[in-house]
Amino acid sequence: MLKYFTAHPASVNESYLQHMEMAGGFAFWLLLAGICAALHAVFPFLFEKTSSRIVTRLYDRMGAGRIRRPGACTPAQQALDSAAL
Repeated sequence: MLKYFTAHPASVNESYLQHMEMAGGFAFWLLLAGICAALHAVFPFLFEKTSSRIVTRLYDRMGAGRIRRPGACTPAQQALDSAAL
């Protein structure tokens, strides 16, 4: 059972707690970007580039610091990761 909590974090060279911190930070910024986008939809003069700037920074952060070990994820985990997009 423990492997369900540790396999993916290990595949990106993180401990469970490091992964929780990273994913929690991403969740916070994505929620903020969503709120800014929703406000921009109603008030087009607000947050014109805020959401796209947040997403760009998150994308850069995700790719820059992570080294994925080949074969560390099961095919089922890879399918779930792809389905989440």
